[in-house]
Amino acid sequence: MSNYTAPVEDMGFVLKEVVEIEKLCKETGLDSSTVDILDTVLDAAGKLAKEEIEPINKPGDTEGLKIDSSGKVTTAAGFKEAYQHFVEGGWGSLQFSPSYGGQGVPFVVAASVQEMWHAANMSWGLCPLLTQGAVEAITLNANEELKQRYLPKLISGEWSGTMNLTEGDAGTDVGSLKTRATPNGNHYLIRGQKIYITWGEHDMAENIIHLVLARLPDAPPGIKGISLFLVPKILVNNDGTLGKPNDLKALSIEHKIGIHACPTCVMSYGEESGAIGYLVGDENRGIQCMFTMMNNARLTVGLQGVSVSERAYQQALSFCNERVQGVAPGFKEPGPIIRHPDVQRMLANMKSITQAARALTYAACAEVDYSLSSLPTEALQKHQRRLGLLTPIVKGWCTETAQEVASVSLQCHGGMGYVEETGIAQILRDARILPIYEGTNGIQAMDLVGRKIISDSGLGAKELIKEMQSLATNPSLAELVTDRQLRCFSGSINDLEKTVSIILKNSENKELIGKIAFDTLMMAGTITSSWQMLLSLERASNALKDNTSTAEFFSEKTETVKHFLDFILPRYLSNFATITAITE
Repeated sequence: MSNYTAPVEDMGFVLKEVVEIEKLCKETGLDSSTVDILDTVLDAAGKLAKEEIEPINKPGDTEGLKIDSSGKVTTAAGFKEAYQHFVEGGWGSLQFSPSYGGQGVPFVVAASVQEMWHAANMSWGLCPLLTQGAVEAITLNANEELKQRYLPKLISGEWSGTMNLTEGDAGTDVGSLKTRATPNGNHYLIRGQKIYITWGEHDMAENIIHLVLARLPDAPPGIKGISLFLVPKILVNNDGTLGKPNDLKALSIEHKIGIHACPTCVMSYGEESGAIGYLVGDENRGIQCMFTMMNNARLTVGLQGVSVSERAYQQALSFCNERVQGVAPGFKEPGPIIRHPDVQRMLANMKSITQAARALTYAACAEVDYSLSSLPTEALQKHQRRLGLLTPIVKGWCTETAQEVASVSLQCHGGMGYVEETGIAQILRDARILPIYEGTNGIQAMDLVGRKIISDSGLGAKELIKEMQSLATNPSLAELVTDRQLRCFSGSINDLEKTVSIILKNSENKELIGKIAFDTLMMAGTITSSWQMLLSLERASNALKDNTSTAEFFSEKTETVKHFLDFILPRYLSNFATITAITE
């Protein structure tokens, strides 16, 4: 029986009322028909997640993967079939350009659908996630010939994509990579090894398109001398048909803590004649090209944090309603453990964190749509600053809180959580990769402080602070939450403003900035999530008045937002106290 049901009501609410998807479509020129079919899309995606993707999650974790001596990887039972249904349904093409076979749906809507894939089965969901990133990198950087040849099949999902950065001696220090690319007529020959390549080899798609960072002869040293290459598993003929296999293979698959059904490969390129690759973008600008892939990937990793949290919360809620133990206060006989106040606290923490993370992540994903539009320059630049600011916050805060929610869910299960039978152990194991990949959360923190606050003298941060302050003084909120809760929110914004000032004042002290960066990220995440929760409550109130929502939904949202303000928002004070203690 499935343990996951897509929370389409809350997803739809955030998209319609908080993100304001109709307004977004009008301002960005995206297809407004999305608004009319949104409920249908969410329901259909939820059905696929529940009926086909989730049921193979636990068996896939148990079965794992097989690799033979030739490097061929066989996925767990049911994975290939579920992927085929995903392709047939056109789910991989939602947000991409109709010019190459996409449906032109807003990125934020596609993100809401992806939330379901990762909640249902994170190992499986990583395959379309990496393909999405490859499509973005090729779309924004490759020449038209490469786009025409590779994008349609990648967008349809018939082919999958990967990202190849890491090497054994060059992890985060990408500039020290050793993979080489040698010019050879109209292509390049790639030679080297990459590690930790997610879905680097598998049997679900007929071709795999690898995006590989490598160094050209006589390239400048370090990160400035890296180029990006498209390296197909199977070469593609001029007429689009598949040709002969390229000179590349998977040497092994990693034995990981979690995501056991996701092949994380050691890839070898050019052991014989050299793997044929094609330059994407300009020479020696591979990092810039790859970051067009990584930035949105970081958002979708934050989205995975939302997914894990939702799945963990649902499983805990179900268990706590069924597990009978002890006599709770106010009762005279044993009953389900959900009656106990501390269990109620844990469940409410999980629920409120998950909904806050969803609202914050969708807000950031909406900024992707605005940033890619043709808005006037001033408005466009503001959206780009907002996206840049929110990306490391979403990736960092949502993946850190996912660790908490998964762990608390296990705690709700008691001893049954510590054995594999209930499945919560798998969720906790799978979740642990999230703060690590696509740039560890320490890197996200330094990105937030260094590139997003210091680099523009705090302009983007100050714009966001001003917007949050405006919400805090909105008279309608005084009728929805207590004076104490509003004072706490207002105080948190003021403390965030002080933190930005501290960072700017000490911008030259790299050691100090490095030490306070993570606390800054977590503080910013807690406060911006509170902003989105209060905005959600205001919009829920408006929806109730407009008869577009129910009294039951509004009551539940009110309870959840108030709990977040009482139990989660005050956590920022610990971060702020640490920052001020170090800098005074």
